[in-house]
Amino acid sequence: MDADVQERPHLGGLMAFSPLRRFLVAALLWLPFAFFAWFFFAGPMVWPVIALVRFVLLTAWPQLFTAVSQGADLLDAQGRMLEHLPYLMQLSTSIMVDVAEPGAAPRFGMIEPTVNPMVYGYALPLFAGLVLATPVLARRRLAQLAVGIPLIWIAQAFGVIGESLKIVVIDAGPVGAEAAARAGLSLNLIALCYQFGYLILPSLVPAVLWIVCNRAFIELLIRREHMEPVAASRVEAPPDGDG
Repeated sequence: MDADVQERPHLGGLMAFSPLRRFLVAALLWLPFAFFAWFFFAGPMVWPVIALVRFVLLTAWPQLFTAVSQGADLLDAQGRMLEHLPYLMQLSTSIMVDVAEPGAAPRFGMIEPTVNPMVYGYALPLFAGLVLATPVLARRRLAQLAVGIPLIWIAQAFGVIGESLKIVVIDAGPVGAEAAARAGLSLNLIALCYQFGYLILPSLVPAVLWIVCNRAFIELLIRREHMEPVAASRVEAPPDGDG
């Protein structure tokens, strides 16, 4: 009877401090901090992404895009500036559309949309929080972040490019479709890339990167998952009072 009473707290302690539970608790602590830091430093965080998007858009489709800049003004319904947001991206294009109200005289202007790269960037704090929560050496954490963050920036830029093309050649209507045809772009391919960059990449990339970088830790969790039932089966039931 005494042996059984001593065994149960021992197993309970193993369960309470198992690597999986320590990782989950650490992730609950690190993830909010990572998201807070990501949003607080949003301007510097999106700078590499916007630089990459600028290079791709102006190099691949100069007939559509004339300028890409970081930072945009947030306006109210009357057109008054509320604040300047450094994490937004401003596009200048060569696509001219009629911006007049229905029934009014034609009034043409260039499409100059604003894109929010942060929509595609939550993979970065998600990956950083998981890496910081993983029980590995500090130098391995730094190495994982050094490899993973640039890859996430590339995936984020893919999503921003997809949205930029969608706005210019799909949302602009027939004028945009004609410009896409002249540039040799497929509307269906643009729509597919936009959906892929918006719905799949931001959640897929950090998960895949963390799994690839931490296979040893995952294998440890799997081994313990199979070992714990064996340990629990060794706990004997207390002997019957009748002997």
